[in-house]
Amino acid sequence: DTSDWESAWEGGDNKEEESTSDKKGEPWLQDCVVSLSPCADLLVVAREQKAAFLSAKWRTDDSGREEMTLGVSWTGTLSTEEGECVSSTICIPLASQKRSSTGRPDWTCVVVGFTSGYVRFYTESGVLLLAQLLHEDPVLRLKCRTYEIPRHPGVTEQHEELSILYSAAMVTIDGFSLFQSLRACRNQAARAAAAGNDVIQPPPLAYKKWGLQEMDTIVDHSSVGIMTLCVFDQMKNASILGGFNASVKGSPPAMSQYVTVGSGPYTGFYYAIEGSSQPLLSHVAMAVASKLTSALFSAASGWLGWNKNKNEEEAPQKQKPKVEPATPLSIRFGLPDSRRHGESICLSPCNMLAGVTDDFGRVTLLDLARGIAIRMWKGYRDAQLGWLQVPEERSERDLSPSASLPRRHALFLVIYAPRRGILEVWAMQQGPRVGAFTVGKHCRLLYAGYRLMGVNSVTSQGWQLHTQQVCLLDPITGVLRTVNIPFHLALRFVRRLKGQAVILAHFLRSIVLDIKHPAVKKQALESLLSNKNTPVSCLVNITRALDDTLKRQEPGEVDAELLQLCSSQLKLLQLYTDIQQLHSAADVEETAENVRTHTHRDLKKLRASLERYAQFTPRPSVSFAQDSPDSPLPAQAFLSQLECTEDEEVKVIRRSETEWNQLGNFLFWSCLCGKSPLHKVCYTLQQAGISPQQLLSLLLSVWLHREKELLQKPEENVRNLHRLLVALSDMKGAVEESWDTQSISPWWQQVRTTCVQSHNAAAALLAALVAHRQKNRNITPFKNQPTLMCVCQFQSEWEAVSLELEQWVVCVRQLEDVLVLQTLLLVPPPPGATGGATVQCSIKTLLEGGTGGIADSVSKWVFRQDISPERLKEILQKRGNKEADDNVEQRDEEERHDLCFLPCFSELLLAVCQRFPHSLSPDFLFAHCCWEYVVQWNKDPEEGRYLCWSVEHLKMVSSPHIQQGVCTMMWSTFIAKRLSAATFLMEKDVGMGDKAMTSFLGCCVQLLNILMEADSAVEEVSAPELSIEEAWSGAEGPASIAELALEQRGVHYPLVQHHCLLASLLHAAMTFSVKVKPFSLFDSKGKNAFFRDLTTIQLMPSGDMDPGLVSVRQEFLLRVLTGWVQAIDDPTSSAPLPSSGPKAEWWPSLCLELGSLLQVNPDILRRHLVCELYSQGLDLRAEEVMLEVEDKDVLGSQLLVLTGQRLSYSLLHSQNQTQAAMELLARLPPTLCTWLKAMDPRELRCPLIPLPQTSRLVGRLIEILPENHAQYSLALHLLEAVEVLTTED
Repeated sequence: DTSDWESAWEGGDNKEEESTSDKKGEPWLQDCVVSLSPCADLLVVAREQKAAFLSAKWRTDDSGREEMTLGVSWTGTLSTEEGECVSSTICIPLASQKRSSTGRPDWTCVVVGFTSGYVRFYTESGVLLLAQLLHEDPVLRLKCRTYEIPRHPGVTEQHEELSILYSAAMVTIDGFSLFQSLRACRNQAARAAAAGNDVIQPPPLAYKKWGLQEMDTIVDHSSVGIMTLCVFDQMKNASILGGFNASVKGSPPAMSQYVTVGSGPYTGFYYAIEGSSQPLLSHVAMAVASKLTSALFSAASGWLGWNKNKNEEEAPQKQKPKVEPATPLSIRFGLPDSRRHGESICLSPCNMLAGVTDDFGRVTLLDLARGIAIRMWKGYRDAQLGWLQVPEERSERDLSPSASLPRRHALFLVIYAPRRGILEVWAMQQGPRVGAFTVGKHCRLLYAGYRLMGVNSVTSQGWQLHTQQVCLLDPITGVLRTVNIPFHLALRFVRRLKGQAVILAHFLRSIVLDIKHPAVKKQALESLLSNKNTPVSCLVNITRALDDTLKRQEPGEVDAELLQLCSSQLKLLQLYTDIQQLHSAADVEETAENVRTHTHRDLKKLRASLERYAQFTPRPSVSFAQDSPDSPLPAQAFLSQLECTEDEEVKVIRRSETEWNQLGNFLFWSCLCGKSPLHKVCYTLQQAGISPQQLLSLLLSVWLHREKELLQKPEENVRNLHRLLVALSDMKGAVEESWDTQSISPWWQQVRTTCVQSHNAAAALLAALVAHRQKNRNITPFKNQPTLMCVCQFQSEWEAVSLELEQWVVCVRQLEDVLVLQTLLLVPPPPGATGGATVQCSIKTLLEGGTGGIADSVSKWVFRQDISPERLKEILQKRGNKEADDNVEQRDEEERHDLCFLPCFSELLLAVCQRFPHSLSPDFLFAHCCWEYVVQWNKDPEEGRYLCWSVEHLKMVSSPHIQQGVCTMMWSTFIAKRLSAATFLMEKDVGMGDKAMTSFLGCCVQLLNILMEADSAVEEVSAPELSIEEAWSGAEGPASIAELALEQRGVHYPLVQHHCLLASLLHAAMTFSVKVKPFSLFDSKGKNAFFRDLTTIQLMPSGDMDPGLVSVRQEFLLRVLTGWVQAIDDPTSSAPLPSSGPKAEWWPSLCLELGSLLQVNPDILRRHLVCELYSQGLDLRAEEVMLEVEDKDVLGSQLLVLTGQRLSYSLLHSQNQTQAAMELLARLPPTLCTWLKAMDPRELRCPLIPLPQTSRLVGRLIEILPENHAQYSLALHLLEAVEVLTTED
């Protein structure tokens, strides 16, 4: 009854709010916090600061019947702090301690959590017993766990506790301590109310406070209780946390498990080790134990007491108590789902399962022991959950021998979906929905999840706990309903099909026959035939009975469609039964000896190739039993794929590829394995009226689909395939009697088409050989000749026997080629190599790939194998070596006798190239590899090695015409755009790092150099003539890379050189970190010519450049030379310089070449290089460059200063000056001494040079300076000084 509550809720401040709520049409209960005592005798409804307590009362209705009602027993304001509101409530019934108690509660405590962080405890009459500030965040959820009688021995007995959830912390209060404190507080409150202000402080409240870490937001929780891991789980966790060398000590520790929901992760699992038990790892134990002893069982402070009036209640709250810090607790693991946010969690009574709701409208069932989600329901937005644990009735088991065993319990999950207004009950864990009730859309599902507090194993003996598990409160009608589910509903889904089959056999027949309307009867039969759980025998009996009934009726009364359906389905069911019986038959036909001889001869020539192919055939990683080809085909699936036509023939309906393969497996797999009489099977299928063409398609489908199993016993399986093909070919309608041997047979063309389209190369080749043999036997003029044409050699001159034989020769040759190629493509890549999945090829895909399809497949394989261009060139060079070919043939002979031989990829590649001499010619293959690598580089520009190898592959191409075309295509498709970006945005981000950009610019220089060299050689060499193998001449599709290259137009050499100059400058700037604006090195004509089509003629720079521009260019090149000298700064190293990178030996010559193109005096560059080398201490390299300097006078003046700096450092600035040096300095001429003092040795990068090197430098200086030079005498004095110093040393 809510009349008292509604009248008490009315007030001056709430009238406007009520009117607004009424306008919206939403019940007032949706905005309230509601909790119900598990005894259903107290209901608490709170909103903001106000609350109402409703207690159970008995009253008599108008009819004189007594009923239980909930009436308002107390209303008032609960909040005492300013601005705080009620956020959570819970009603905990406390058990009576009297011996005469039978399980009813003594009284009920109302626990209320507030947004201020306070938790206050009240009596049913609203008297405040105590208040506690445990954390200064709003209280999110209050939950309680009480004592539960263990149903099985060995189950851990759970302790009572009250858990309080905050946004980042959780407090658990021991149930025994709370029970004693509440009883003492209630007794003292009653005593204080009677005797005055005699208030005695209650005993301290023991609690634990955990700081929940590593989870973004937490909105709800469940305290599962104490658990102990088994030894296996203990060792598993130890190995995960501590690695291979982790140690496990002692018994598994007891841990308290806490499960939280929210986000980041969606569900979190926390484990707190109890007491001082050893943790999973010994080194973790000390840290955990110290934290446990420091902050776990801390006494609660800040008791607010209980008071007689309101004034005394407000007084103690003026000063907030001290809040203890939380002990950090890290998450053990969680269920991550970044987009899903949990809303609530509901723990099952057995503490093993939990239901979780989320904002996606899903309800997830969690297995708490394993920490996984085991079931999910969708379509339950804003769902509310509850649990029902129902014991088995004793009436039936009391007299049985198992009566002494523990009672069984059934577990049900109750889901209330307010959006749909429905209440559903589901059996656990994977059971069906056992009940559904239509209720209101604004109800509240009330599930306590606990019983009485203060109960233990002693006091609970003989008690009958009167508690309700799940209740539904309807605010519209004010009715509180309880949910009860009988135990036997949990057994409904356990019944199996055997019992149902008996019912079907007895009743379905009569039900179908009793239906009067033909359309309904037809619908019933179709529904029965499509039910996968109906036994075949039942289907046959019902269909035959209905067919017999229809045939006994008058012709005018029979529905023709229903009769046709019965007869056709009965025929198909009979066919299904007959095939099943034949497959289970024990009599297997013998194989003819001549067939066995010919088959052995055929396979002997292919044994090595088939074994090699089988070794590389990929194995499936994951498979399911229901998807296995060996799983039996249900009768319903068989009926759905076949239909009877009007002329009493059976037509197979081709739906999906999987269903087609399943039907083929059912019909022919046992025959192929030799386990069934294949002639009887074929005769049965022929009598059923299935066309030979469809049977042939099914046979080839299963043959190709199960290639892996067939290659395990190829000889036996090939013989059986041959016999099946013979049987199918002899059927009426297979091979036309009027067929002319000079034309194409549709029957054999079907076999060829299937083999051509198949990706299973070995199975397709074997099928083609068997069909080819059978075809040759059908041609009369050749019956006395050998039936097998050579499959290892291809005859270039065909005998014009017939068009059909010509087609078979081409098909067999193509399948042999595909087998070798597919074997190569199946070679697994080395560990850590990049690349896509294995390419599956067939004759059809290779023909559709055009003339370059084969080279394209091999180039992708080369990329997957990470084969370097040099290694590929070495392999291809063996093709023309006759000795290598003889070795390969010898190895092939050995492979035929050694089953364990595994050929390396180089031999396989060589074998493929021998079978495709034109399609895989070196230029063809190198061109495709070049293109494949540049495509892969374009996908990931940071992988500069791909572009480098692409250029290296391009260098291997011998034809300048192909080189020029591929260069042009690479430039226009991939390179020009990125080089333009690098030029315009040199100082900004261009999508590549410095290392990748430097590699890219170096490759651009090489590419443009290759293009210039190819353009110069095009006129001297004629264009190559591209050809393809005769068997593959029918290729239709895109042109190959080589063909596209030959179609490209010629380039304008000066424009290419102009771009090469730009790329070289950019490469040098990036290599030596020289800051420059690239366009500042060119005039307006040069800038306008950049990034134009290389095939067009542009206006190029000509004549003398502006001196200012030349000066800028000269400064840039001088800085590059300085950078190179600094890179090779080790004077003592005698190792040769590398061929690439900043230390490459070709940088000086490149700078001189660039200087000539940029109109920079090369002699200035050489003199600068000589001085830089001497400054670095690289005297020998400087002497080599000095020989090429033309202006010796200027160089001599520069070296004179450098020599003076060296001597000045030795005489004036060295820390270990000798007496001889000082005496020499005193004997020097005053002009020389003054000159040496003016020298600055700090300009030298390596001032400490051995005196013999300086003496050699002065000698060189005397040689290059003329005698009439102004500083010649100074040089002589330097020579004298150096010789004296050398002599003194």
